[in-house]
Amino acid sequence: MAADAADKPTASRATGRHGDTSPFALGLLLRRAHWRAAAMAAEALRPLGVELRHFAVLIVLMDRGPTVQRDLATATGMDKAGIMRVVDDLERGGLAERKAVPGDRRARAVEITPAGIELFDAAHVSAEPLAGRLVAELGPGEPEKLMDLLTRVAYPADEHP
Repeated sequence: MAADAADKPTASRATGRHGDTSPFALGLLLRRAHWRAAAMAAEALRPLGVELRHFAVLIVLMDRGPTVQRDLATATGMDKAGIMRVVDDLERGGLAERKAVPGDRRARAVEITPAGIELFDAAHVSAEPLAGRLVAELGPGEPEKLMDLLTRVAYPADEHP
């Protein structure tokens, strides 16, 4: 029985190191790239007094307008308790506020405030000089190509017509 297992060809095993050719290699590379991008974002946001989780909610609010908390949780990948804490933080900071939803006494929509919009814009200014560090090793035209490739991986045509 052990000889049968040894005779079967196996795929390359995941290492998570440079040069990994396993079936997990792309996902591991994307995870590592995400960690670098998140660290850059955290560095840009730190002087503004917010974390990436707060900024993720502000992104959704800027894009969608007032949004109920359960939809914010879905859009950001947070659980119910996590989104409550983040919205509490944003409210305490004057960056967002909860408002009643007409026709639904229990639902609360979260809306970005003028101070939240100001911080949102300041975050972009703060991130601009740092963003280039992520792609500093790439050649001319490669950052755009990377964005195109990642967009196609993240948003497959069959899922988003």
